[in-house]
Amino acid sequence: MPKPIRKAVFPVAGLGTRFLPATKAMPKEMLTVVDRPVIQHAVDEARAAGIEHFIFVTGRNKGVIEDHFDNQFELERTLAERGKTKELEQLLAELPGAGQTSFTRQQAPLGLGHAVWCAREIVGDEPFALVLPDMLHFGATACLADMRAAYDKVGGNIISVYEVPEDQANQYGIVGVEPPRDGVYPITRMVEKPKAGTQPSNLAISGRYILQPEIFDLLAKQERGAGGEIQLTDSMIQLAQNDRFYATRFDGEIHDCGSKLGFLMANVSYALSRPDLAGQFRDELKKLLATH
Repeated sequence: MPKPIRKAVFPVAGLGTRFLPATKAMPKEMLTVVDRPVIQHAVDEARAAGIEHFIFVTGRNKGVIEDHFDNQFELERTLAERGKTKELEQLLAELPGAGQTSFTRQQAPLGLGHAVWCAREIVGDEPFALVLPDMLHFGATACLADMRAAYDKVGGNIISVYEVPEDQANQYGIVGVEPPRDGVYPITRMVEKPKAGTQPSNLAISGRYILQPEIFDLLAKQERGAGGEIQLTDSMIQLAQNDRFYATRFDGEIHDCGSKLGFLMANVSYALSRPDLAGQFRDELKKLLATH
């Protein structure tokens, strides 16, 4: 039986320059999809997978994320005084328990690999999940929960993948795979943004990982790669020489909330899934489209 996955790392140090001026004073992770911040959606997914400890790799001006996952005594008291029991119960139910959140700083923007390495002391010597909050996974079941079920069967390292158009494969981290076994695909190759026509498949890494702690030693030794940053994929390629990597396919919707179009589509999709909003929202969309 493989070691259990108890911790998840959330890299949230990015500047969010594509959303300026909205992100001048507010972290991009706190932009809302319907009525929940992007980072809350990611934490919800991790919690649904049984994650017990949430580790945030932050940067400057990200203190509001820490505040979001803490008690707001004035707000809670006001809700109680006004009889807003439902809203208060929801806030308290979603609040992580004492000691379940940790925050560490990535002082320089040196890439995803560096952000993961910054969490090494908190993760310790155990496997962990890595969740990129910008990539919202919307499906019948939580993506990370499916990955964890696969990990419990086969161990090793698990990467979630999804299909992308072949002519766009050079924009993503791409994996090559063998035919599935026990619902997972053994990975044969990993390439970060392959040159057009050289990609091993059209299966792109979706921003969800389960990794063994040996990745930290490799990240510590790694030189800067593409873009002058420490690339996570480079260290995963090295780790794959001695450890197994598998892929699980996510067949739901994936919205890249790091782009304006992806963020807008996430709001539409999540709103249409809400019983309290879907009907009226759909009608208003039809009216709006008719006038444009």
